[in-house]
Amino acid sequence: MSAAVESRDQFGRRIEYLRISVTDRCNFRCLYCMPEEGLAWLPKADILSYEEIADVVRQLAPMGLRRLRITGGEPTLRPEIWRLISMLRAVGGVEDIALSTNGVRLIEIAAMLRDAGLDRVNMSADSLRPDRIAEIARRKLPFDPVASALAAERAGLMPIKINVVVMRGINDDEVVDFARLTLDHPWHVRFIELMPVGDMRALTWDHVVPSEEVLDRISALGSVVAAEAPSRGNGPAAYYRVAGAPGSIGVITPMTHTYCASCNRVRLSAAI
Repeated sequence: MSAAVESRDQFGRRIEYLRISVTDRCNFRCLYCMPEEGLAWLPKADILSYEEIADVVRQLAPMGLRRLRITGGEPTLRPEIWRLISMLRAVGGVEDIALSTNGVRLIEIAAMLRDAGLDRVNMSADSLRPDRIAEIARRKLPFDPVASALAAERAGLMPIKINVVVMRGINDDEVVDFARLTLDHPWHVRFIELMPVGDMRALTWDHVVPSEEVLDRISALGSVVAAEAPSRGNGPAAYYRVAGAPGSIGVITPMTHTYCASCNRVRLSAAI
């Protein structure tokens, strides 16, 4: 099939972006994501091999697939994840490979990821305080979000996006602290509205902090103006910048301003 062929869904959306889950396992048990006791993990024998994942991408690339995102669970738990990245980098037509991670292993492996062909990272960080990270993640792991982001920056994994799920009464008092990072670094800090769904019954609408409130709080740092999105990626965030800051602030609004009509992601699950 010709590389010029373009794939569109029944709503006319161009399908060029594939999210690849490489594992269902995670080393965190975040309040908004997973029960504290974890889940019934998929048997290892049921997980797609790197060769199988690469073959799927090779089949989709001629239909217009251009951008990939490696996800999980926590994808860096998959042994030698850089091997998969190298295999995907070799697929003709693939222009961009990103990784979504909780950042715990970035200091250790950022350079290897970049050498394998990774372009950039999205890192989740719901607090800058070690005690609170442990409370939200319900795991006590050595994790310094700023140090991890710096490791990614040194490795050239740019642009760096830091995703913060804002929860009222839990971490919303750190909104300004996170936004302040953009005054000193060319990072993109994105505040995500909590989605109180599923089995996370302890989190309700009362914990949702609307994006308008987030932006109002950030205005304590200076004038907040509209900004262009980072050069790579076309996710659902609306971007702003504190005047004069090298970094930007994004808000993602699944609760107050839905964006489903523009979503062009397709997903490959970890299971066979």
